[in-house]
Amino acid sequence: MGFLDNSGDIILDAVLTDTGRARLARADGSFQITKFAFGDDEVNYGSYNKNHPSGSAYYDLDILQTPVFEAFTNNSSILKFKLQSITRTNLLYLPILRLNNDQVAGGTPSYTQDSTQGSFVVACDTTTESSLGGYLGVLKGVTGPTSRTDFITVDQGLDTQEISRTYTIDSDLKETQYLIEIDNRFGSVVNTAGTLATLSFIDDDNVASYFLSTADTSFVTTIPLPSSGTTTANSIIAGPTGLQFSIKSSLDLTSSTFLFTQLGITSGAGVLAGAGSDSYYVISTNVKITGVTTGYSINIPVRFVKKV
Repeated sequence: MGFLDNSGDIILDAVLTDTGRARLARADGSFQITKFAFGDDEVNYGSYNKNHPSGSAYYDLDILQTPVFEAFTNNSSILKFKLQSITRTNLLYLPILRLNNDQVAGGTPSYTQDSTQGSFVVACDTTTESSLGGYLGVLKGVTGPTSRTDFITVDQGLDTQEISRTYTIDSDLKETQYLIEIDNRFGSVVNTAGTLATLSFIDDDNVASYFLSTADTSFVTTIPLPSSGTTTANSIIAGPTGLQFSIKSSLDLTSSTFLFTQLGITSGAGVLAGAGSDSYYVISTNVKITGVTTGYSINIPVRFVKKV
């Protein structure tokens, strides 16, 4: 990765993705650019200085002079913060995605991410499931979820107390489809019943993409909001929609330690607070969730573990 000097003339540096280059290489006349994206990964909006002594024309000077990333083709490393275009001018708040560690539909307490490591843990064999099954943040990567505590919940909506929680979010701000991206070498996406999601495609970096819509209620469900006057809610934000899923360990991780020894570490002090001093193989990664409508995305830390 490099930086381009943006202090003078505006520079536009664009490249094709690996998939785009592969299609161009076909040389059959079918290649056509139909989609593109902009991002602001390198911008620190905290640099906006409304107290600049030279006046309003200089408030955003530091931002405009920030060097921008040099374009490169690795889609797993670029455009983590994509820009979106909204024609409406009457919006005070934009919707977000937020990990729900508190409650899920029906008011049942859900597993919380392991507080000591800040990530979910996927147990990659039945021995590991037995060792860690009683701890928070552990997903059953082999036998699959057996209750509402065995999956990850993500909520979408307007995260503000200035608008009533019973407010119905506008249709153009409500997610109807989500994209989940996960390293296909490590695991797959399953619903709360343990059924595998339909795989959309696997890119050249072995990242698997799953598009899940509101039509599939086993993944995307409307989380009930509290009645008027109550202080407890199933959703941690005011949005009406929730994405719920779990992760199934790949056959490679379940049946072998090869990827653990090549890409992971061995933890000799246990992997969860209070789980003892047993040694575990550990691979750390992220699962990325993107709202297709708004483009908002979050990364959820996940560790695949296997008892030594």
